[in-house]
Amino acid sequence: MATVYLATDQRLERRVAIKVMHGHLADDNTFKARFVQEARSTARLAHPNVVNVFDQGQDEHMAYLVMEYLPGMTLRDLLKERKRLSPEQAYEIMHAVLSGLAAAHRAGIVHRDVKPENVLLADDGRIKLGDFGLARAASANTATGQALLGTIAYLSPELVTRGVADARSDIYAAGIMLYEMLTGEQPYVGEAPMQIAYQHANDSVPKPSAKRPNIPTFFDELVAWATARNPDDRPADAREFLDRLRQFNADQTGATEAISPLENPTMVLPDGDATTQVLRPAAVAAPTPPRLPAAPAGDAVAALTKQAHRRRGRGAWLMVLVLLLAGVAGGAGWWFGAGPGAMVTIPGTANAAPEAAQALLVDAGFQVKRQDAHSVSVPAGQVIGTDPVAGTNLRRGSTVTMLVSSGPRILDVPDVRGKPEAAARDALGDFAVAESSTKLFDAKVPAGNVLGVLGADGKNVPAQLAEQSPLTLVVSAGPVPDVTGKSKDDAENALKAANLVVAYGEPEFNDEVEKDHVIKQSAASDPVKPGDTITLVLSKGPDVVTVPDVITGQSVASAIAQLEALGFKTKSNVPKFLQDGVVARSQSVPPGSVVKRNAQIEVNY
Repeated sequence: MATVYLATDQRLERRVAIKVMHGHLADDNTFKARFVQEARSTARLAHPNVVNVFDQGQDEHMAYLVMEYLPGMTLRDLLKERKRLSPEQAYEIMHAVLSGLAAAHRAGIVHRDVKPENVLLADDGRIKLGDFGLARAASANTATGQALLGTIAYLSPELVTRGVADARSDIYAAGIMLYEMLTGEQPYVGEAPMQIAYQHANDSVPKPSAKRPNIPTFFDELVAWATARNPDDRPADAREFLDRLRQFNADQTGATEAISPLENPTMVLPDGDATTQVLRPAAVAAPTPPRLPAAPAGDAVAALTKQAHRRRGRGAWLMVLVLLLAGVAGGAGWWFGAGPGAMVTIPGTANAAPEAAQALLVDAGFQVKRQDAHSVSVPAGQVIGTDPVAGTNLRRGSTVTMLVSSGPRILDVPDVRGKPEAAARDALGDFAVAESSTKLFDAKVPAGNVLGVLGADGKNVPAQLAEQSPLTLVVSAGPVPDVTGKSKDDAENALKAANLVVAYGEPEFNDEVEKDHVIKQSAASDPVKPGDTITLVLSKGPDVVTVPDVITGQSVASAIAQLEALGFKTKSNVPKFLQDGVVARSQSVPPGSVVKRNAQIEVNY
């Protein structure tokens, strides 16, 4: 679909990746919609294991995305280099992939193209899921359209047989990818794509341990569960699969804590021989707390007393005052520096899991109150932020409200058909209405009024949608200009002014329409939209002929033949068997007269 360039954001001084759609696809609305869908799908996700999209736009005919740049390699590159991974390495990568995929599924997005080529392993240890070019909002059954999309080696049985996909189709692809990481090969091979597709639809994925006996049996169970041919027998979404993966790992390793979604324990580091290892960072020892100064000993107090006495009591009152002030200052310092009166900065918690965000706030010294709130940018179940906002200074022990996303609101879509475009946009203010509307000519609806509303899939919208869902208005351009009877130039100018293309059919004779004026018009499509072609048929004027002189020096038969060749009807007072020998003496229509081609002319002796 596109070429990816490495670029520099001059305003923010950072390197980015720019994905530019191929020029030959710019006129294909299906590809353009899919390209824009990638930006919208990914921009809705904010997760450490999903590639960030910074911007999307169009420069003339070139659509583009601006994405996070991740120097490193793909999982496919790693598999080519290492052939297969250890169970520990496969676990780490699968944990990161499922974490990002779980965020997508929580947001109602089906990726539909999970494969090693779309798993990015950054040089700094981050693992991210990218390329949401085939992603769509999930419904009960998300259809793929006329053709199967995605790589054939990772297509689920329901995609092969019925052409529909949901979150469980992503789970199937993730299971195939787990099998490939463990064994170094894909479960199904064939000379033609249809052979591989047939195996997906009819065979069960073999156990990884059948290829490599040292693989723990719980990986066999995970692969079998994720790649069940019946979608109902698979995990419902990536979160359920991730939880089972963690549980299996805990059972095997004796771990007592699940890994937080905010943690990124996976690092991809090149070693000396240019191979790659997947490691968990070592635990960092807690720093030793500094020792507090000891309290003054009794002999020090006695020494001060003796010194005061030696000075004959002078300054004793000053010492008492100093000690009193020091105590007050020390107490105040403790109260405002480390005690209940201390000011603490609220940490950032946006896009974190609620449990992790709450722990962060409690560790900072705050009481936490949870409150659900709708959000179109933060997936349901993740933290939107806090009230007061992050960065605000509050007294230690103050209560901070943690706002947890319940996803976007589900709203009724107003019926705006027949309304002026501006009024329709106001009525649809809770949705993301595209700035440019689709125009169609319609003789029944006045120009500028709405004919209908389309969703992101190009179909009529349902009765309810999530707020800020993308919508496109279909607006009437009024009737197609009627140019019958107009001159060629006037007709062409009127149609071009309506943004229509003019073509011409074969001209015809017409007694009623003047020459080079329009007899009739027709459109190649229905309904007609701006840019379509209107075909005009021009008049050649009446079908008339100039009558020749046929009575000078020729027989009646020759005169009649000459007139009939010009399309006239003939009549004569000379019998037919005598016409060759009788000279024509008169004709009923004088020479030089202009009459209709089928008029009758008499030729007599």
